[in-house]
Amino acid sequence: MSVEAKYRVASLYVGDLHADVTEDLLFNKFSAVGPVLSIRVCRDLATRRSLGYAYVNFLQLADAQKALDTMNFDLIQGKPIRLMWSQRDAYLRKSGIGNVFIKNLDRSIDNKALYDHFSAFGKILSSKVMSDDQGSKGYAFVQFQSQSAADRAIQEMNGRMLHHCKVFVGRFKTRQDREAELRNKAREFTNVYIKNFGDDMDDERLKGVFSKYGKTLSVKVMTDSSGRSKGFGFVSFESHEAAKRAVEEMNGQDIDGQPLFVGRAQKKVERQAELKQMFEQLKKERFRGCPGVKLYIKNLDDTIDDNTLRKEFSSFGSISRVKVMQEEGRSKGFGLVCFSCPEEAIRAMAEMNGRVLGSKPLNIALAQRH
Repeated sequence: MSVEAKYRVASLYVGDLHADVTEDLLFNKFSAVGPVLSIRVCRDLATRRSLGYAYVNFLQLADAQKALDTMNFDLIQGKPIRLMWSQRDAYLRKSGIGNVFIKNLDRSIDNKALYDHFSAFGKILSSKVMSDDQGSKGYAFVQFQSQSAADRAIQEMNGRMLHHCKVFVGRFKTRQDREAELRNKAREFTNVYIKNFGDDMDDERLKGVFSKYGKTLSVKVMTDSSGRSKGFGFVSFESHEAAKRAVEEMNGQDIDGQPLFVGRAQKKVERQAELKQMFEQLKKERFRGCPGVKLYIKNLDDTIDDNTLRKEFSSFGSISRVKVMQEEGRSKGFGLVCFSCPEEAIRAMAEMNGRVLGSKPLNIALAQRH
């Protein structure tokens, strides 16, 4: 076993480095507190440019601790560095134990201020205000050494005013947890999205159409600056059962000669999550060598044939196959469109789902492979 491997516990991560910071500069900085075994500035393999972080390995754990306590947020080349223990345990990094998510942060709060506000609750393994070229994005992450410290931080800091902003502080949720919540929310929706009605629709008339399915909490037709309907709106029901009945019975129904699209109202984050999940699934299928990506098109008008369907979808990419399913020469109301790559299929789904073709709004899903 090498000396460095033996003392791996004394390794520090150094983040937010200026692009010009070198190993020599870091060695001069950190050797002031004790013997340094090695320093590595992480660089792009092709360009050899710094990636903005490095690892410093001390001979003694006490020296690493001293550097962490006395040098965190010191300026190097005009930028405050961010120090934390090098966490090589992948389970601890990904488990969410001790992790806290903070949002609605005042843009003036930087990494040092974040650390100062939260270090009172326990030992911090890492903390980071997320930022871009314009500065703070208004949210951050803090990982405590223990879950009890994280719980104290949530209890004490959630809803507190920090620099004129009331912050939200909660338990960090993994992507899998967030996706599971979105799926559960989808099964228990109460908000309904309606589109494809005329410009003479107003709130009262829309309420009259949908209130027969259950008690409505709010009804809103979206209008332009002159007060005219934009052709879409939202109905919020008191119960999921009422919303579900409204979608099942009203989707495709005619209002003033136009077929409505009625579906579950989704927030932008839900739509993005669904598209992302679908895109990942499509990429896996392509990796396995599956030829093409098939979309299942439902609620087809009786007049739609293969040529019409191909014409409507061909603008999104290369189509290898189109088929409207028939029985005794009549459309069965559904069909398949096969694209050559996932990106084209995703684009088609995003833009064509709910669009009226003939006299009916399309319902599009990824065709499952068996």
